[in-house]
Amino acid sequence: MSRTNFDQLLQAGCHFGHLKRKWNPAMAPYIFMERNGIHIIDLHKTVAKVDDAAEALKQIAKSGKKILFVATKKQAKDIVAEKATSVGMPYVIERWPGGMLTNFPTIRKAVKKMSNIDKLMQDGTFSNLSKRELLQVTRQRAKLEKNLGSIADLTRLPSALFVVDVLKENIAVREANRLGIPVFAMVDTNSDPKNIDFVIPANDDAKDSIDVVLTACCQAIAEGLEERKAEKADEKAAAEQTEEAAEVKPRRARKARKEEEAPAAEAPAAEEETPAAE
Repeated sequence: MSRTNFDQLLQAGCHFGHLKRKWNPAMAPYIFMERNGIHIIDLHKTVAKVDDAAEALKQIAKSGKKILFVATKKQAKDIVAEKATSVGMPYVIERWPGGMLTNFPTIRKAVKKMSNIDKLMQDGTFSNLSKRELLQVTRQRAKLEKNLGSIADLTRLPSALFVVDVLKENIAVREANRLGIPVFAMVDTNSDPKNIDFVIPANDDAKDSIDVVLTACCQAIAEGLEERKAEKADEKAAAEQTEEAAEVKPRRARKARKEEEAPAAEAPAAEEETPAAE
């Protein structure tokens, strides 16, 4: 069963591409026709591509790896933040920090700095700072939170990138390509799908279009996470059973040994009690 359908995507306006003069010829396979100077995306292909991407994302989530969502354009920010948070994935919706992937240790240092400020605020170290110094620290903390707060839990490089508008997020895409991190993306008719591993041809400007595609993908991620949880529970139960069995075996062996020894000990006593024949 498909995760989306033609009517759903049509209603969300996923089929509206850009003006014909702004198109990228590499997107030709995904274009259905041109109407009033605007390219119309082939939604049958979008349905299939959403399914492919969702299945791959589900497997990544099931293996316990992280997917980093990237969307700094105004109409996508809130949707991406909401959907990524719902499945516990990191996201970037403010400016992309250059070198976020290729220079990951430096980004981690900045995140650490943020948690250090928090610690110092809690243990009262900052209580003897002047008002001006405190204001500077607070501002610095707020700036770090705005840019890096959503990736605070990302302790290692993500296993995949999900991008809305590859033209706007080209630096993120280039960094992922350099490191061999697979890129999932909503690609409009004005973009180049060449460096994208999982292309989802769709309107990347309309809120409804972004929402419908992200909902389908995040549902798949949620399924992957649930399956991982269920598998872990099964493994735990199996491990407990094995432990119990391991404990029961020596217990049974001890019991059997006792039973074998008991009749042997009782036998001579029984003979002594037997009265002698007169």
